[in-house]
Amino acid sequence: MDKILLNEMEFYGYHGVFKEENKLGQRFRVSVELHLDLRKSGQSDELEDSVNYAEIYSITKSVVEGETMKLVEAVAEKISSNILATFKIVESCKITLIKPDPPIPGHYQSVAVEINRSR
Repeated sequence: MDKILLNEMEFYGYHGVFKEENKLGQRFRVSVELHLDLRKSGQSDELEDSVNYAEIYSITKSVVEGETMKLVEAVAEKISSNILATFKIVESCKITLIKPDPPIPGHYQSVAVEINRSR
C-alpha cells in the first residue's frame, strides 16, 4: 500500500483533563499517514485522483483547534474518522498526536498517542 505523509503539523489547542489545560491551552503536533493506492494519480498527474494535502491539514487543524476534549485519544480518533469519511480513496490512516508539554512532573521529550484506523 502506498502512503501520503504529513509530518508534525503544529497547532494550539485546549485539550486536557485539567482545567488549566482547557483555559490556557498548549501546543500539539500531529502526524498523519494515509494508506491508499497512488497508482492512478501517479499515472494521470491529476489531483482529483489523489488526496489534497491542504484538505488533510485543514481537517486536522479544525479538530485540534476546535472543540475541547479531555483525552488526546479522542482528538486522534476524531481526526481519523473525519479523514476516512471525507476521502473514500483512503483505505486506512495512522494518526500520531504529540503533546510536547503535558502537565506531568518529570523529564521527557513528549507524550503521544498513535492510532491506526481502517475501513
